Amino acid sequence: MSDLPILAVTLGDPVGIGPEITLKTLAEPESLQLARGFAVGDAIVLERLVRHLGLHLEVNPIATVADARFTTGVIDVLNLGVVREDLPWGEVNATAGAAAVGAIEVATRLALAGEVDAIVTAPITKEAIWAAGSQHLGHTEMLGELTGSTRFTTMFWVSGLKIFFATRHLSLRQAIDQITRENIEYAIREAYTALEVFGTEKPRLAVAALNPHGGENGEFGDEEIIAITPAVAAARVAGLDVVGPIPADSVFHQGIQGRFDGVLSLYHDQGHIASKTYDFDGTVSVTVGLPILRTSVDHGTAFDIAGTGRASHNTMRAAFKAAATLAPYARKLPVVYPPGR
Repeated sequence: MSDLPILAVTLGDPVGIGPEITLKTLAEPESLQLARGFAVGDAIVLERLVRHLGLHLEVNPIATVADARFTTGVIDVLNLGVVREDLPWGEVNATAGAAAVGAIEVATRLALAGEVDAIVTAPITKEAIWAAGSQHLGHTEMLGELTGSTRFTTMFWVSGLKIFFATRHLSLRQAIDQITRENIEYAIREAYTALEVFGTEKPRLAVAALNPHGGENGEFGDEEIIAITPAVAAARVAGLDVVGPIPADSVFHQGIQGRFDGVLSLYHDQGHIASKTYDFDGTVSVTVGLPILRTSVDHGTAFDIAGTGRASHNTMRAAFKAAATLAPYARKLPVVYPPGR
């Protein structure tokens, strides 16, 4: 047990499904075989949930990581004390937002201090964190500020394939405007570095095309000709094993089949749809570019079923397993992605 990595699992929004999927994951004996995991949030939230769902679990509030018991039937929770009364399930609440933010801040500090090997995050509600005074667009931006990082992106991990994103939270029109040779060259370098950091020797990276059939030599769009192909060529000249652009309707399938270690998606939904259609529960989000290791579920708070006991924890189980698997590489991250880079 003492050789297993230590994972801090944030509860996310305490009135969403985050506490439930965290509780169910940490309660599984299989989780104890993968890592020493504990929750970060408010003990009152988990205690209410245990009573409400009739679970035979002990919630153990702790003040430090050293206090955790890491044993079957016990859920250790680093108790923040933000939530002091039962909050209504499934409603945007400023107190819930403050609790979600507090958990992220505490878990991040523990990771930066080396007290935990990775953090695993449950979903938050943007409206709630904004109501609590946060100015961040979401989890990733908050983690960037807390770690002093300015260059970070998302990596999906599904069935052994790692998917990267040249653009993320932009309208499709804005994303297309960002498809420039310079931006794609940068995205290729970041993706390739991440593959190396997380243990892939001699990575094979494919770049997805933007337009149908890869543009058909300019008939369906010229982004492949102007930006993507030159960026791939430059990467190959630099010695990287990169190919593309490959039409998006086939490149992800080829990656899943093992032809590539990673695929660079050009916009948010291009990669999201491919990975989640293939395996929604098994798709794990990893934040690349931080000096700490962070994995996450890639779904929302599901307010409509919060507190019902019906939430599937398959995604949290996958995120927990991914963090445990990637934990041996965590020590590389401050070197490759130093704060302030």
